[in-house]
Amino acid sequence: MFFDILFQLCEGFAVTLEIFALTLLFALPLGLVVAFGSMSKFKPLKILVRGFVWIIRGTPLMLQLLIVYYGPGLIGLPSIREPMVAVIIAFAVNYACYFSEIYRGGIESVPKG
Repeated sequence: MFFDILFQLCEGFAVTLEIFALTLLFALPLGLVVAFGSMSKFKPLKILVRGFVWIIRGTPLMLQLLIVYYGPGLIGLPSIREPMVAVIIAFAVNYACYFSEIYRGGIESVPKG
């Protein structure tokens, strides 16, 4: 009995590591792109990106997961059939917004020279 539960826990841990690795793989570079967009001199792009980051950082991740998984089907687009794909998309976008603020703060803190 103990080993059955331990095996299930190990399977869940493997899935968690897979989600973590894929999220990091996509969120780090996407966060850099978003950070550069939020520092853009082109005002409409800057406003649009900062508004998007503000919305993503201000909504719960669970809501974002539901929107990514069910949203496309509700507006007539092809729905995402694999739950894991929806999880990776939602996590990557969410964490990219957080990483973009970290990148932006770091870049803007360096004095011009």
